[in-house]
Amino acid sequence: MTHYTDEKQAQIVIALLKAYGIHRVVASPGATNITFVGSIQTDPFFTVYSAVDERSAAYMACGLAEESGEPVVISCTGATASRNYLPGLTEAFYRKLPVLAVTSTQPQARIGHHIAQVIDRSSPPNDVVKLSVDLPIVHDAEEVWECEMKVNRAILELKRHGGGPVHINLPTTYSRDFSVKELPSYRKVDRWVWGDTLPELKGRVGIFIGAHRTFGAAETAAIERFCEVHDAVVLCDHTSGYHGKYRVQSALIGGQERANQSAIRPDVLIHLGEVSGDYESHKIPRKTVWRVSPDGEIRDTFRKLRHVFEMPERQFFEHYTQGKAGETKYYETCRAMLAQKRALVPDLPFSNLWIASQFATQVPKGSVVHFAILNSLRAWNFFDLPEGVRAASNTGGFGIDGCMSSLVGAALADPDRLYFLVTGDLAFFYDMNVLGNRHLGKNVRILLVNNGKGTEFTQHNHPGSQFGADANAFIAADGHFGRMSPDLVKGYAEALGLDYLAFRGKQESAQIAARLLSPEPAARPLLVEAFVDAEDESNALKTIKNLESNLSGDAKHKLKTLLGPTKVRAIKRVLGK
Repeated sequence: MTHYTDEKQAQIVIALLKAYGIHRVVASPGATNITFVGSIQTDPFFTVYSAVDERSAAYMACGLAEESGEPVVISCTGATASRNYLPGLTEAFYRKLPVLAVTSTQPQARIGHHIAQVIDRSSPPNDVVKLSVDLPIVHDAEEVWECEMKVNRAILELKRHGGGPVHINLPTTYSRDFSVKELPSYRKVDRWVWGDTLPELKGRVGIFIGAHRTFGAAETAAIERFCEVHDAVVLCDHTSGYHGKYRVQSALIGGQERANQSAIRPDVLIHLGEVSGDYESHKIPRKTVWRVSPDGEIRDTFRKLRHVFEMPERQFFEHYTQGKAGETKYYETCRAMLAQKRALVPDLPFSNLWIASQFATQVPKGSVVHFAILNSLRAWNFFDLPEGVRAASNTGGFGIDGCMSSLVGAALADPDRLYFLVTGDLAFFYDMNVLGNRHLGKNVRILLVNNGKGTEFTQHNHPGSQFGADANAFIAADGHFGRMSPDLVKGYAEALGLDYLAFRGKQESAQIAARLLSPEPAARPLLVEAFVDAEDESNALKTIKNLESNLSGDAKHKLKTLLGPTKVRAIKRVLGK
């Protein structure tokens, strides 16, 4: 009868080996790998061979992998056992043989504490394995996810780009409980390349695009044709680079804290692009995710990844565009929901959000807008920019530094095009030295929204808000940079040759917009400073994220607030959501 260990990290390795059809194992004796070996030896799926000498075990695996054409697992205990794999794994590396070394270990926190049989395996030689992953000891849903993704990545690497050996460092707590009779289901991720028989695409389809270079005409046409055949919609933010027919600026939909969004839930979400700052659209539910990228890497942004397509995006969309164009009900549903939400937006307090609501549609056609991360990007993501306006944000590293320098650099590429930046005060002061750069172009226009602190950390839905006014001193870094001095930025900007304007309320905005957003070239770069109240910023965000509610949405919001994100993810995993 089959019996498995209760150690979940070992269960995940075993379950995914089975899911990928890897059944040959060469096991060496020891105590630290008992939870792994003691489980697989009772499972008829596995064919287990014994080898006392780990050097011999690794070479046996080389021969078996070469002859069978299939991956082979080798398993060893702690201490120096894994060191004896090095000659065989070196052979496998240079011959591209799919040998998976599963080296069992005590908890890694014990490394360096003179505990018997504990060695450091974190830095294998460069020509021994293609990839090495260290698994956690699994206690909660977050560690289950980490373990699943690492094991998937390791197994997929065995045959990727010609193949080769891979290392999994598997910790154990030496559990003696082998009472588990059936392995839980763990998520398998498949990687596909051009030439494979690709999986069938069924159900309602959405496309989510993170930060992405601007799509070319041929790529845009391929996406549009795909949407017409599959009744799909493209969920975007300002950094997505897609400006085609089926684009929906989805932040206002996803950002509703109490709304029921099941009406627009896709069965399959196709994920393109890189790191997205559109936190709001991330909240739109989905059943499963297909990731499409030429890099072919596992990027489980939404915790629902099932397939990775290592190919150009255009190639993917053209493959799945077979058949006739049909209805576009899903796109129309999303557009209608967005229009309904926008109709509910009231006159917001004077804030970054209010400025975005008034200024976004006035940005000159053909210009480029850069956004500082978090508050500025989020605020302007709730509103559309005019057709022909491109946008960018430093969402890659997602740091507070460099947004203004990136703008200045971009503006150098095309001196005849207008380049705008929307930034908060902390990001501005962090990067203010670039305004003194002698290459600063006259095509640069900066909107500085100054609320006197890191308001992001005191917003109504931020963990920092629980500290109330006590969050200001250190969490939100209040009181620096002249305490919203009317003269500090003005004097600095004018001394460096920039034109400077300021406004403190809605009544002045029309005059400011006429100058800031004029399509006409100017003789000098321009800096506009808007002085806003931090509490108004928070109230504006709370308002726009709670435009409507229903009983189901209210209940979910209260439950999430009570349980916190970690427990919510655990419950969703149990429910299969």
